[in-house]
Amino acid sequence: MNKFFALTTALCLALGLNADNYMTKTGTVKFFSHTTLEDIKAENRKVVSVLNSSTGAMEFSLLMKGFDFTNQLMEDHFNESYAESDKYPKATFKGTVTDISKVDFTKDGSYTANYTGKLTIKDVTKDITGVAKFVIKDGKVTATSDIKVKPKDYHINIPATAGAKIAEELTVDMIMDYTKK
Repeated sequence: MNKFFALTTALCLALGLNADNYMTKTGTVKFFSHTTLEDIKAENRKVVSVLNSSTGAMEFSLLMKGFDFTNQLMEDHFNESYAESDKYPKATFKGTVTDISKVDFTKDGSYTANYTGKLTIKDVTKDITGVAKFVIKDGKVTATSDIKVKPKDYHINIPATAGAKIAEELTVDMIMDYTKK
């Protein structure tokens, strides 16, 4: 729990606490791999994220060991062999919603905006771009997006014996339910 508190504190300090910030400590990141041999799903519901509604600055951080799999053996392999979670305990994203002005945080509705940023997994940081959907309802903000990630791009080495069971490209879904801070 101390690592989680440290992640939360770091994100808050990085963006600076002010009236334009929205935050969550219970965001969700899911990934999915589909092959003809096997589907692999994992979900992490302890994602810390901060969004500044004025500047569009957005960050999130998660502990790799926070991913839950339906199969314990898959989870063990993920943490020990693929993500090397003891050596690389977290993944981060730091970016900007480039057209944040399209989102009216004072009015209930559904809005779409683009974002750019840097995703770091293990020892690799890559530029990513995407489109996020923002739903504003009763002062709460839900932001959702999905991206494609290639494990090999982040030095996640899949042994030949497991290669046919893990897709070359994973779908990563992000869901952040923010409240104003």
